[in-house]
Amino acid sequence: MSNPLLSDWATPFAIAPFDLIEDAHFAPAFDEALEMARQDVREIAEQAEKPSFANTIEALEASGDRLDKVLSVFFTVAGADSNPERQKLQREFGPKLAAYSSEVTGNKSLFQRVQSLWDARDTLDLTHEQARLLMLTHRRFVRAGAALEGQAEARMREIMSRLAELGTQFSQNLLADEAEWFMELDEQALEKLPDFLVDAARSAGREKGVEAPVITLSRSLVVPFLQFSDRRDLRERAFRAWEARGAMGGETDNRAITAEILRLRQERAQLLGYESFAAYKLETEMAKTPERVRDLLMQVWEPACAQAEKDAAILTEMMQADGINGELRPWDWRYYAEKRRLAEHDLDEAALKPYLTLDNMIAAAFGVANRLFGLEFQPLDIALYHPDCRAWEVTRNGRHVAVFIGDYFARASKRSGAWCSAMRGQAKQPKVQGPVVINVCNFAKGEPALLGYDDARTLFHEFGHALHHLLSDVNYESISGTSVARDFVELPSQLYEHWLEVPEVLETYARHYRTGEAMPRELLDKMLKAANFDQGFQTVEYVASAMVDLAFHEGEAPDDPMTKQQETLEKMGMPSAITMRHATPHFAHVFSGDGYSSGYYSYMWSEVMDADAFAAFEAGPFDEDAAKSLETHILSRGGSADPEALYTAFRGRLPGVEALLKGRGLAA
Repeated sequence: MSNPLLSDWATPFAIAPFDLIEDAHFAPAFDEALEMARQDVREIAEQAEKPSFANTIEALEASGDRLDKVLSVFFTVAGADSNPERQKLQREFGPKLAAYSSEVTGNKSLFQRVQSLWDARDTLDLTHEQARLLMLTHRRFVRAGAALEGQAEARMREIMSRLAELGTQFSQNLLADEAEWFMELDEQALEKLPDFLVDAARSAGREKGVEAPVITLSRSLVVPFLQFSDRRDLRERAFRAWEARGAMGGETDNRAITAEILRLRQERAQLLGYESFAAYKLETEMAKTPERVRDLLMQVWEPACAQAEKDAAILTEMMQADGINGELRPWDWRYYAEKRRLAEHDLDEAALKPYLTLDNMIAAAFGVANRLFGLEFQPLDIALYHPDCRAWEVTRNGRHVAVFIGDYFARASKRSGAWCSAMRGQAKQPKVQGPVVINVCNFAKGEPALLGYDDARTLFHEFGHALHHLLSDVNYESISGTSVARDFVELPSQLYEHWLEVPEVLETYARHYRTGEAMPRELLDKMLKAANFDQGFQTVEYVASAMVDLAFHEGEAPDDPMTKQQETLEKMGMPSAITMRHATPHFAHVFSGDGYSSGYYSYMWSEVMDADAFAAFEAGPFDEDAAKSLETHILSRGGSADPEALYTAFRGRLPGVEALLKGRGLAA
């Protein structure tokens, strides 16, 4: 039988035929597609024709298209719907892909062609986008070690292969810990929990195959439990398990893995002539240097820490009023913060959830995109990789733009967190293709699914990433959509969150799931006024993670990352009742791959811009001129220009940190 992964897809919009694809298809398709990609590269490198932009750079852009198709399907299902066979394949594919990547950048004939074009770049009469693609291609080769020789070259290949293995193992260990642990709740433990949380816990119990409601380590379950459960003993048990992910001992323990990853990254940087991995990694980002990153983080840390200490004193008094002596602990903070929010803002998050249904929030994200950019969304009835997935065709003025897929519910087979990816990126060359974009979240199931305000923000955040793909309008796929500097990529996503705070958006879409009535204006106002509530806590837990990430990669790799983590936090003066948002053994942003290594700060770097960017909508949140400028200068441009140039074209200047502090309620 033919392998559907290696066939042309005669499906609507050439979507992968998920109903025909079986796990047994992946390995043979991967092996064949990998060999085809190798052949593409050999033909480019060994051709007799003199190097040109078309026969080298554009040819590289078009190479490996079959491999890209196979991997787009595989990594989609491996991340969002894993199983033992897919995990096994991940472990096998990772080193092979690393070896292939090293073969490409280590191909001396190919690099000579790229280098000759780079040396002659001023004489090639390239468009701005072509010149950018040439620069990025040359830089990719050099930073991958293309100029290395002999033993150094061989060692680089070994390092990259081993890092691929370790990143995969880190992710799979974390998934195993998250999937295995759960805590059953008896009727007494349920008594004071809100209905939405009880329903979600019962649904999770059914998924686990037990009769009792359960709390799992999914953020959409454990965080509300920490907010609303009056059982301090159970809160502590849940929090300690959540905090211990990746450090539970045995085969799934990630601590030794993180130490080896850090050693290999430092060696990789030194082979390329950099003092540290942070110096290597940040060279191509907007921040450029570790010093600029630290400066930003510390400007935010000091006011955030001061606010958190004030808040901790208030929460401690509340706890002691309940007859609990001693210090406020991390499993106490969210519970007493929720009680404080109710007391000071008369806002009970449980009262919000009936108005924030998943379907309504999806409609809100779509509705805002329609008003800002004229996009329209029509449901598609197509086969997808899991029954929970939904798909829409995206059009504008009747013209097909893209396919958007949403996979919103938590399950044991899905890694934690939320993310956006493109199974196919936008491009015009070598052929015109619309993107296929996926948002993956981990919301608790329910009938209907009810979101907290933070969940709704996550949905808008990931859809902001999706818009970066949907509105992309460049020639080459490798610089389309979110193919930008790491500390620029979060700008569109964090900017889009602002529209969730627009009253008319909530008035339209925040409707009670039973009555259909709009959220009462009084409740809506309370929610918006409380938007900055507990920002000291949220900022401290984030900045602590970003500073530890930076400390790991600035100098010699630590022998014991857990000791380095503790030393870094103590030096910063970390409040005792707050922990890092992502402790080292489950810091997937940093250790599942290179994506956010030395780059977790980027959310805050982008927030400096997003606070300023929303201010561009001076005539109102649906200012047509501002929306057009945002699309023209940022959302449509992908990585086709330097991010500082793109932002400056949009706003006329780069912003300072003041708008961020004010937006978080940490400055007057």
